[in-house]
Amino acid sequence: MDGKEVLRIVDAIQRDKSIDKEIVFGGIEQAILSAARRHFGDDHELSVDIDRDTGEPTVLCDGDKLGKDILGEILGRVAAQTAKQVMIQKIREAERDTVFDEYMEMQYQSVSGTVSRVEGGAVLVNLGKIEGILPRGEQIPGESFRVGDRVRAVVLDVRKAGSRVKVILSRTHPDMVRRLFELEIPEVADRIIDVRSLAREAGYRSKVAVSCIDSSIDCVGACVGMRGARIKNIVDELAGERIDIVRWNDSLQVLVPNSLQPAEVEDVILCPMLGRVIVLVRDDQLPLAIGRKGQNVRLASKLVGWDIEVMTQTELDEQLDKTVEAFSSIPGVSEELAESLVSQGFFSYYDLSVIEPDQLAELGGLTAEQCEQIVEVADRESERVEAEEEAMRIAQKNPAAAVAKESDTPESEEEKQSEPAVAEPEPVVAENEAVEETAVDVNDTENAEEADETTVPDEVPVEEPVNVENSPEESTEKQE
Repeated sequence: MDGKEVLRIVDAIQRDKSIDKEIVFGGIEQAILSAARRHFGDDHELSVDIDRDTGEPTVLCDGDKLGKDILGEILGRVAAQTAKQVMIQKIREAERDTVFDEYMEMQYQSVSGTVSRVEGGAVLVNLGKIEGILPRGEQIPGESFRVGDRVRAVVLDVRKAGSRVKVILSRTHPDMVRRLFELEIPEVADRIIDVRSLAREAGYRSKVAVSCIDSSIDCVGACVGMRGARIKNIVDELAGERIDIVRWNDSLQVLVPNSLQPAEVEDVILCPMLGRVIVLVRDDQLPLAIGRKGQNVRLASKLVGWDIEVMTQTELDEQLDKTVEAFSSIPGVSEELAESLVSQGFFSYYDLSVIEPDQLAELGGLTAEQCEQIVEVADRESERVEAEEEAMRIAQKNPAAAVAKESDTPESEEEKQSEPAVAEPEPVVAENEAVEETAVDVNDTENAEEADETTVPDEVPVEEPVNVENSPEESTEKQE
């Protein structure tokens, strides 16, 4: 084996496949070692080393160096074929690891490619070195792709699958909006404008909170661009998804009203114990603040990281009175403690059931046992209220089932006693069933009369069922 030829092969593989030279040298050494084992067997101790400067291989068998003639014999046609297969396998593994490491560093970064084919809703995107998979669940609702279309997405996950690498792409991840801001807005790419928070419901609406280190730059105006040119490119890339740009502020008293735009907020009440914010708005602003199907307030909550509850002043007053009355009915909870709990944002039994005992003790000056009893009662009441609400939801979805369920409920003993005792007429039954129920011989008239007296009340006359097969004589008498 010529050392110069080995160096030439290593340089070519390193240049074409972007594989480190040390990995290639290791693959060649492993291939020569495999061929030597095939020649000498497993009884000998073998080792192979290739000089990194000259490319000359050194093979040791039981500590003795093999000559070039023996090495040439080892690397014969069959052995060389085995060595080639081992080297190819090593190179493929090294290439796979290189691609895996490359795309792992690009996780949540933006990539682009062309659609190579569409299979069962999933889109295969040619990224150059490898094909990425865009599953149906990671596509924006309503969009479709054809072969040859240009696709931009973020790398969601990278996995090793045998000798291949699977790259999972996403267009619904929130970082997709972040990367588009970096591409379309130079100030964001240069970190002059910082995207502080982001909330997204893919295909419908996104909220992006931005801030700027330079007070002379309007961060919101820079993101929108001249006549909305910059934001329009982002919206077009996201299939018409609506994007709200919010000015960031470290104070929740300012950030929460900004996040609920375009609704106008009258007051913001913070409840730190529960991580909740109560927002008061006018009656005409309530639908706008909540948004369609609660979308506006839901995205605002994700943006600020606090639960936001929107209500009017009238609703808040009613809720306060109702909650104070409910909490005061719990044993061990005074009216003052109930008012303190309500002032901290505890509006339901569920809120009270998840409170920490030390917090409750601090608010009301209670003992640990009293706190545990209050939490247990609140937990039971919370389960009861939840069951009632679930029954109400079922009744609203299926009124007929709710009516049937009510009719199936057993009546009370008082209702049963108050109703008059009326015997129902006996149904006409089959021959064998009639004989088994009465258990009376047809020819025994005395027993039949006793059975009638015991089973049928005097007030309601009942006709006995006629059994034609078992009583031919009676049927003949009636006909005569």
